[in-house]
Amino acid sequence: MRKNFAMQKLYYSISEVSKITDLEQYVLRYWETEFEQLKPAKNLAGNRIYTNKDIKLILLIKKLLRDEKYTIEGAKKILKSYLQKEDKKVGTPLARENETSSKESSRGELKLFKSEDENKKESKDEKLKNDLKELRNFLNNLLNELE
Repeated sequence: MRKNFAMQKLYYSISEVSKITDLEQYVLRYWETEFEQLKPAKNLAGNRIYTNKDIKLILLIKKLLRDEKYTIEGAKKILKSYLQKEDKKVGTPLARENETSSKESSRGELKLFKSEDENKKESKDEKLKNDLKELRNFLNNLLNELE
């Protein structure tokens, strides 16, 4: 049995994602404006950096639009309901955020009225947690392959 020891990267440039997904870079940038779930981070130089999760999302969008012939609006609806179901199944940050926001609204504290710094910090913390989880999963998979 042959094992795949190719190292997965944590972040990919837009040109790498373009090659992986077989989509033009301008299409990727346009989809960012249309699909709220597709928001790659940017590095200090301002360049987009995509995670494996971003690439999976792009491939799902591509499948909906190109293979299944959905309109952008139709794909948005399907993507939103699909991601909400997935979030509820695994208890991802979106599911926890929905629980938190409902608790906050019941106490009269709306997330909208928090300072921008608090919202930015929460967003950065969530991104960091997600990146660390992804790294942990990658390392666990690598360790399992070595055993």
